[in-house]
Amino acid sequence: MDKLSENKTNTNNIDETENKAVDTKENVKAESENKSVEDSDDYIAFSSPEQEKSNKFVAAKADGAASNVYDWLKSIIFALVIVMFCLNFFFRLVDVKGTSMVETLQNGDKLVVTNFNYTPKPNDIVVISHGKEYKEPIVKRVIATAGQTLKLDYENDRILVDGVVIDEPYLDVSTFCNVEADYEIPEVIPDGMIFVMGDNRGVSMDSRDSRIGLIDEDSVIGKAQFVVFPFSEFKYLY
Repeated sequence: MDKLSENKTNTNNIDETENKAVDTKENVKAESENKSVEDSDDYIAFSSPEQEKSNKFVAAKADGAASNVYDWLKSIIFALVIVMFCLNFFFRLVDVKGTSMVETLQNGDKLVVTNFNYTPKPNDIVVISHGKEYKEPIVKRVIATAGQTLKLDYENDRILVDGVVIDEPYLDVSTFCNVEADYEIPEVIPDGMIFVMGDNRGVSMDSRDSRIGLIDEDSVIGKAQFVVFPFSEFKYLY
């Protein structure tokens, strides 16, 4: 009987030991989980400001990029406005079409033409906006302007303006190339008009031809200053 009681007591002690071991394991596990949660909270508490800072940086970067694009677009628009203003009031680019100004200008040359407060003068190379027989701008040289006397001396192959023979070193051919005016040119150029000719006198349709005639100053776009293309032919024209 005593032996049975002793065995029962031992069994109870083993059960209590096992229960304690299980409790200990559960406590350790619970403490470990709590510690993990605490560590995680510490990590979150530590990383949240950095994440917020990163988000602010990304947002600021996006705002900066948008601002840069806006400034870039403003600069482009401003530059275009300046270019358009200059083209309308100061200068423009004009293409030479045809051979009426050879050897001074060649077909396909690109000219810089100034037009701000411009009044045509003798010997200027001018661009004329339109005429009776052409739809595109043409390029010619001014021979005489309003109020000047003009005489085309075909017999002696020369031109006199205000009684003086004009010097034309740009000609590679004769003054008229046997092309005479087909109408009576006024001896004195009327107000607001100019008389023009091409440098290639044999092929040029100019003020000698009644289809062109005298040119109204209001039809003059401006004065050609430079050949800028082709680059190999870049030059100042005077």
